[in-house]
Amino acid sequence: MDNWHQLPRAAFDLETTGKDPLEARIVTASVVVVNGRQEIINHREWLVNPGVPIPEEATAVHGVSTARAMASGVDPAVAVAEISAHLQDLFQTMPVLAFNASYDFTVLAREAVRHGVPALLPLPVIDPFIIDKQVDKYRRGKRTLTALCEHYGVPLNNAHTSVADAAATIGVADAQALKYARELAISPSELHSQQVLWAAEQAASLQEFFRRKDPTALVDGTWPVR
Repeated sequence: MDNWHQLPRAAFDLETTGKDPLEARIVTASVVVVNGRQEIINHREWLVNPGVPIPEEATAVHGVSTARAMASGVDPAVAVAEISAHLQDLFQTMPVLAFNASYDFTVLAREAVRHGVPALLPLPVIDPFIIDKQVDKYRRGKRTLTALCEHYGVPLNNAHTSVADAAATIGVADAQALKYARELAISPSELHSQQVLWAAEQAASLQEFFRRKDPTALVDGTWPVR
């Protein structure tokens, strides 16, 4: 399966109440499955009532207000159970792609604990964010999903909606697989293991940089779940 970008694969994305994955609650979730030609063959989406007010700054990003989530969102325990079960099924036969996976899978893991849902084992995961920092270490500029879409020539419409971001994540990963075949033409399981090491190395490097000004700075390099 070293040609994983030419086989069925999925992408997972969340929009949430905040930036801290240990505290954020799920507002929307999307799981997109594509075939070897990057055609969507399955798509599931959830609008969730997070059970807490959605901050205005979060609503400004993804467009979901507290009122809309309360009126139309599903119960978070139900949503977390469904999302986890769906992803667990997919992991049996294909990799799941997630941009900055340690955010999304940590949010999901914390929500699972919060609502008494069995923990998901996310494996194998492919993360274009970690990959990009590994294969093109010294490129200047931002490494957001929007920036990487521009860099790799991937269309991104309706950014910060979970379905659009999930689809764009697949496009970026596929572009990376083609451009960096020497590093990435390995099985999804092997690539997952490599990303665990890369994420730890990247965090250690960033922590060393931060400690030039703050000797107590800590950067968590645990991946894909903190």
